[in-house]
Amino acid sequence: MKIVMLGAPGAGKGTQAKMIAEKYGIPHVSTGDIFRANIKNKTELGAEAKKYMDQGLLVPDELTVRILLDRVAKDDCGRGYVLDGFPRTIPQAEVLEEALGKQGEKIDYAIDVEVPDENIIRRMGGRRACVSCGATYHIEHIPSKKEGICDSCGEKLVLRDDDKPETVKSRLDVYHAQTQPLIDFYSARGVLKTVDGTRDSKDVFAAIVNILG
Repeated sequence: MKIVMLGAPGAGKGTQAKMIAEKYGIPHVSTGDIFRANIKNKTELGAEAKKYMDQGLLVPDELTVRILLDRVAKDDCGRGYVLDGFPRTIPQAEVLEEALGKQGEKIDYAIDVEVPDENIIRRMGGRRACVSCGATYHIEHIPSKKEGICDSCGEKLVLRDDDKPETVKSRLDVYHAQTQPLIDFYSARGVLKTVDGTRDSKDVFAAIVNILG
């Protein structure tokens, strides 16, 4: 079962992807996590990716595609996987489709988590991330026990540059211009499914499970 998660940044598709991966026993493949790991480890790829992410821009295809295809070729992806953060553009979707087609495979479901822009800006502005271990919180929905301090390691929590309102607005503009056409792309292939992402995450997940069976 090969699944692509669609939806604007902050729509909650990452949370749903993790829940899908756990329930169905398939890997959650997040390009965002891969990029952040490279940034934290100060690799050459990480430094290059950070320049784009800090501005709310998409990481170029050549960086993303190289990492992604190598990842899904690993043994743990043999039964399927959930892609979170890829593809983001039609060219990326076409590269993925071509690569899978050569193996006689294809994407089985593209799940679009729909959330209005104003909800997303409010959601992401409340996020806080640990500068040390990377744990994430939300000042309203998942607050740390002590304000501004990570429960796991006791380090400081910060509002990441890519969660600031002005950056989120820029990311949403990019999403609508470059990523939203994927909805038409996967709809044309008969694999698109849409869920209401404004509901409680458990209700969103229940709707997804109903789709996947």
